[in-house]
Amino acid sequence: MAKAAAKTAAKPAVKPAAKAAAKPKAEPKAKVEAVKAKAEPAKVKVETITLKQLATTLAETHELSKKAANAILDDLVVTVTKHLKKGARVRLGGLGILQVRKRAARMGRNPATGEAIKIKASKKVAFRPAKELKEAV
Repeated sequence: MAKAAAKTAAKPAVKPAAKAAAKPKAEPKAKVEAVKAKAEPAKVKVETITLKQLATTLAETHELSKKAANAILDDLVVTVTKHLKKGARVRLGGLGILQVRKRAARMGRNPATGEAIKIKASKKVAFRPAKELKEAV
């Protein structure tokens, strides 16, 4: 009996968590896909309207050439960008307000390593929708 006690004492203790980590259970592929399907609802494809498509629509409704409508929208983008760079707010009636907001410097984490990193201050363009747009949508 003393020999049996000596054998069990000589064996290193293996924790149940270590055993589970050493032998991962292989789940059937169909089961994994079924779980993923339940977790993520089916994504509905949302149509993206480009500036060129907007220009085409405006050209048809206002009896303009597509080239002229496209030039107007391009100038709109350039003008809005210029005013935002200066720090002005741009109010588009019925649509909303575009403005530049300053983001302060802050501490963040590198997700790969967990190391703390400093994120420098930056500017971002913010859009606040108008009441009319909110109600329409």
